[in-house]
Amino acid sequence: MDADTIPTKKPEPTTENNITASERERGSHPLHLMQGMEVKAAPTLADPDAESFVSEALEDLVACHIPFLLAGTFAISAYTGITRPTKDLDIFCKAGDYARILAHFKEKGYEIEVEDDRWLGKIKKGRHFCDVIFAASNGTMPISDSWFENARQIEMNGHKVRIIAPTELIWSKCFVQLRHRYDGGDVVHMILRAHDQIDWEKLLNYMEVHWEVLLIHLLNFRWIYPTERDKVPDWLLDELLDRLKAQRELPLPQMKICRGRMFSRVDFEIDVKEWGFADVGGEGDLREGVDEETRKGGPA
Repeated sequence: MDADTIPTKKPEPTTENNITASERERGSHPLHLMQGMEVKAAPTLADPDAESFVSEALEDLVACHIPFLLAGTFAISAYTGITRPTKDLDIFCKAGDYARILAHFKEKGYEIEVEDDRWLGKIKKGRHFCDVIFAASNGTMPISDSWFENARQIEMNGHKVRIIAPTELIWSKCFVQLRHRYDGGDVVHMILRAHDQIDWEKLLNYMEVHWEVLLIHLLNFRWIYPTERDKVPDWLLDELLDRLKAQRELPLPQMKICRGRMFSRVDFEIDVKEWGFADVGGEGDLREGVDEETRKGGPA
């Protein structure tokens, strides 16, 4: 599998088919205008058959002319130089395009599956598969046009493809914290190896509501790499610590809330089903000592 630096190139002459493809890629940013990047490494595939599956699937993805982003382990390897095994291909797209991508592959003879209509579809052939992802499983992180604006360009199997930018790649990893899978290592490795390519203001904007999760990852980075603390801008840490200080001066929330299910629905199921905590959405029990009248805005 080739992994080379791809320089920005001028557009090739347009043909009738290219016009059709261009029209199909409505509103997307042309590949030839995207910044080329040097791929530091590529993952190893779990078994010999996987390489032919990935090659064929990529060929069909390119042929469908629907904008997509290469993400997951392939992106982590490209930015960090870490080579590790992978069993699948992670493809990000906009929500409006995921059904079109699945339909295209169904026409090509693949088996398709809608695992979760809130964020994930699958393309299968035998035991091999691609994940087609258009949001995070917890409802955050919708894939939008800005992801394509920030994307880089690489060459893979002879095709120019878009690869997710470092800022969005980190965002896609921040909430993956399950008992059997934790992507915090990917986050700190991205900060270490691609800190100068991260749009920190945009990352803070993405994590605005969940700024504490970002702070946790940054503190984790500082602890793991004490000599590399300067890789994170001082203004960002100051901003997050100032928010923490202001939050500590507030009274405790009246409703018991468990946001742990944004990390893992299974690991924090008991909190919602048995311990009276509100899920990410919906009602929960009142915190001990808060009565119903107080919650409705009545006298304390």
